[in-house]
Amino acid sequence: MLLEVSDLKVCYATAMLLNDVSLHVGEGELVSLVGPNGAGKSTLLRTITGLVRWERSMMKGTRAGDITIEGTVTFDGERIDSIEPHEIAKMGLVHCPERARVFAEMTVMDNLRAGAYLCKDRGEIKTNLEKVYKLFPVLKERSSQISGTLSGGERQMLAIGRALMIRPKLLCIDEPSTGLSSKLKTELFQRIKEIRETGIALLLVEQDVGSAFSLAGRSYVLSHGRVIAEGTGEELLRDETIRKTYLGL
Repeated sequence: MLLEVSDLKVCYATAMLLNDVSLHVGEGELVSLVGPNGAGKSTLLRTITGLVRWERSMMKGTRAGDITIEGTVTFDGERIDSIEPHEIAKMGLVHCPERARVFAEMTVMDNLRAGAYLCKDRGEIKTNLEKVYKLFPVLKERSSQISGTLSGGERQMLAIGRALMIRPKLLCIDEPSTGLSSKLKTELFQRIKEIRETGIALLLVEQDVGSAFSLAGRSYVLSHGRVIAEGTGEELLRDETIRKTYLGL
């Protein structure tokens, strides 16, 4: 198994953000995380990739740093729940955050180069850049453009392209379709499907449940920090309680 999360708990002061969450992602698999707002989906991705623990260490001694984390996270056969986020990324577990957070004052090209900061092989960087341009041709057209002037869809493509510059084994993408038109969402989901077809595993957080289910081989439903269901999209949609209470369908 490529990623295994076991009994993960995240507590901020008296608020339980994640409670005994367990899940797994196999090599080359696309798994989605769905559920209502505030369910803990983004917190789960940030904890898996080490960002919550890093933020706690940065804010140690402050009230914001009062975060406790329990449970285990194993990636590619190694425990990663006590190592730094950049070391996790170096192993091939990469996080693409929500709201297309690109470096707005930098060009498209400089954003992509920043994504390759862990790679020292110039030939490999060039190869990865060509792959990103093939996947998102608009980024090549906009390579010298300041990223903050891109459209919302283009910024999301850039955020994903930047994450791909590290050549991930598993890419965690957080709510990529937020704020996009139906046409752009369809195009973006097609690109995500193509990423999966290259052999990269994906863990996708997405509010568009129908699209998430159509892309994913399996899905987990989160609510109030707990996994309350797992299965294929078809299996989950057959459960009327899951469909109406947790998915709003």
